Amino acid sequence: MAFEPFIVTAELPPDVLNWADGLRRTHFPPERNNLAAHVTLFHALAPSLREELPAVLGRITAQTPPPEVALTGLMNLGRGTALALSSPAMLAIRAEIAEHFHGMLTAQDQAKPRLHITIQNKVAPEAARALQAQLEPVIQPREFRFTGLGLHRYCNPHWEAVRVWPFRGK
Repeated sequence: MAFEPFIVTAELPPDVLNWADGLRRTHFPPERNNLAAHVTLFHALAPSLREELPAVLGRITAQTPPPEVALTGLMNLGRGTALALSSPAMLAIRAEIAEHFHGMLTAQDQAKPRLHITIQNKVAPEAARALQAQLEPVIQPREFRFTGLGLHRYCNPHWEAVRVWPFRGK
């Protein structure tokens, strides 16, 4: 059986998802664009967490109101472009999950997170800079709230949705 880790995402409201996904479909290399726009919180949690992980995500979302987030502009990924996000509340949620699974995180998931929505990746740095120059005047800061936490199984190269837990706290 293949190692199919879990991915945890911060769920976007429909209007932001549709807009960001349109940018992604336009600018992401089509042969590698297997996913809709998303905000990854954890990239590879072990399959052995298949029972504990949903319980933790369910508990957190039941107690937590939808976290505020600000789209602050563009992020240079070197070989790609992303929409930069700022959300201290979501980073606190992520830190709580990371603390719960301390010792079980990959090096990538232990690194300091930079919340973003990738709209272009794995292109030449010059192409990434050109897109950033093109989009910089039209990307406007905006605020919204994340709607929930999503759990996915990585099935190279696609993701299989497992479940979404909406934020329900007051």
